Amino acid sequence: MQVPASSRVQVWASAPWRARAAAWMDEQLAGAGMKRTGEIEQPRIRPWGTVLVAPTERGRVWLKAPAPETAFEVALYELLQRVAPEHVLAPIAADVARSWVLLPDGGPVLGERITGTEIVDALLVVLPEYAQLQRALAPHVDSLLSLGVADMRAEIMPRRFDEALDAAADYVDRRGGKAERATHRRVAALRGVFGAWCEQLAAAPGPPSLDHNDLHPWNVFADGLPGAKAAKFYDWGDSVVAHPFSSMLVIRRVVRHMLDTTYDDPDVLRVRDSYLDVFSDLAPHTELVETMELACRVGIPARALVWDRALRTLGPDDHSEDASAPLETLAWLLDA
Repeated sequence: MQVPASSRVQVWASAPWRARAAAWMDEQLAGAGMKRTGEIEQPRIRPWGTVLVAPTERGRVWLKAPAPETAFEVALYELLQRVAPEHVLAPIAADVARSWVLLPDGGPVLGERITGTEIVDALLVVLPEYAQLQRALAPHVDSLLSLGVADMRAEIMPRRFDEALDAAADYVDRRGGKAERATHRRVAALRGVFGAWCEQLAAAPGPPSLDHNDLHPWNVFADGLPGAKAAKFYDWGDSVVAHPFSSMLVIRRVVRHMLDTTYDDPDVLRVRDSYLDVFSDLAPHTELVETMELACRVGIPARALVWDRALRTLGPDDHSEDASAPLETLAWLLDA
């Protein structure tokens, strides 16, 4: 039986749970030849997870305890470390049964170090590395699915479209107005078109792989940029199995916003092409661009469902300012 979000927050905030977590952390650090040198802090407790941080003689370490909905992330780190160790933080320890993972500090994230147009040059390095990670993981799709990573492959997405539409309808029924109901109807009217997009994407170049599903500069450690093999990607709790190009959905929107420009801005296109160049052996560039646009459209319900999952952990009576996020995300389809 799943523990209610309010109860799990109380558990994570309790002294007994913190004591157990601290004992496990110290045991794992000792096994790795490390020692804690200060008090453990708990900077975040949310219904979808909590983290503890502690200093050691080799820098800070982080214990992440995700909620059951994203517990797959613990085992996923182990798979990522085996398949693409150069692109992820190497776990100091992981306990799949408890859903705990102990990670070293990755340093400042890219979003804290880079501003303005500097983000373009940084992503010209980062995105090809991310694409290489995806290509390395493509043969491991069955393993990803067995870990509990959500299936958002093209042939599944018509079903996911309906699930996201139902999630948005729940918000519209409870709190939506005339405009929200109209938006929901317009999105629902795209069901047939969306199904056709899914068929096209299923036949397009690029095998399914891991899609971070929330790729942006604040989820990337990139000490040493510019330079090769500098980026490490983290916070995989939203990740899904999908067409790899769906990963560009979020990052392109972020870059466009940071530069206050449009998708056809030359800098945005450079960022896009740096990613697609890693897949240049699969198809001509123009076909890869078309496939990426298609994958980003098909990937929109996956983002909406991430919002729905987070909101469901809060409960139906929560008045979160993000309550409209599933509908607002689905509305991106209208721009397509």
